[in-house]
Amino acid sequence: MPTIGNIDLGDFPLFLSPMDDVTDLPFRQICKRHGADVLISEFIASEALIRDAEKSRRKMLFDDMERPLGIQVFGNDEESMLGCIDVVADAHPDFIDINWGCPVRKVAGRGGGSGMLRDIPKLLKITAALVKRSPLPVTVKTRLGYDESDKPIVTLAEQLQDIGVAAISIHGRTKSQMYRGQADWTLIGETKANPQLHIPVFGNGDITTPEQAVDARRRYGVDGILIGRAAIGNPWIFEQTKALIAAELLHDTPSQQICDPLPSPTVQQRVEVCRQHLLAAVDFKGERQAIFEMRKHYGAYFRGLFDFKRFRIPLVTVSTLPQVLEILHQVEENYTSQCH
Repeated sequence: MPTIGNIDLGDFPLFLSPMDDVTDLPFRQICKRHGADVLISEFIASEALIRDAEKSRRKMLFDDMERPLGIQVFGNDEESMLGCIDVVADAHPDFIDINWGCPVRKVAGRGGGSGMLRDIPKLLKITAALVKRSPLPVTVKTRLGYDESDKPIVTLAEQLQDIGVAAISIHGRTKSQMYRGQADWTLIGETKANPQLHIPVFGNGDITTPEQAVDARRRYGVDGILIGRAAIGNPWIFEQTKALIAAELLHDTPSQQICDPLPSPTVQQRVEVCRQHLLAAVDFKGERQAIFEMRKHYGAYFRGLFDFKRFRIPLVTVSTLPQVLEILHQVEENYTSQCH
């Protein structure tokens, strides 16, 4: 059973993968209610934390119902990252996650995130200092390597273990790939199979269905799975994955051979969860900001509904809470009546 420090994660934990401007408190809580076992904050710049930037401080806010929860930080300067460890520890999460995996230019281009994979000695030096400084378990999220010619993840995972990292999450791409092509889980499996490695290995990349999550569990032996973009508008993926794992274990049969289809959320359920998400966002961020930020979620919540464009356009243009709630009510009435 995997653990992070003394934190029991269950038999096969499903993580909500951290996503900038997505995995805020309201969205994390929605996913938690629908089966996510471990939550991680949006990534936070170490320099912003030590400058006491309000937006970054707010990213650390969480509720006890979200535990176990990690706060993720990134940077490339040892001094500022050491300083941010103290700030994060004062927020009392369950663990601190170091982002050595983000490939976007504003992070990696400045030497943070997966940009640090170009300088493994520096990565290890900073990580060792952070582990020594932190009163909480430290985990790392990273990638296979910097590019196709350099994929040191099997060795790197062992080195991270040796300096005290409590667990590692691996995205199956290189920095240079960004999010292009397919995630390669082969090296994730080889990392987990390394007999010298005893810390948990969690896999990440291209898990878009419960079937893919269960297949990755069986084929690569990972200790858990991170689900990211597939959870946007579909928090049910966590409970569906758990149901499929349970069915596979019960019948001792690969998930592909299990005939009972996993129940899809009804339109009423989609509307209700979207409404809960919206109201929680308004409560957390205020009406104006919440309505603006929720616009990126509507298409995902109602993906696949026939002729949804006539509702989507108003949803992303109206500016008050009563207007959005009324449109959601119309969505529910329209598609429910079509089913009768």
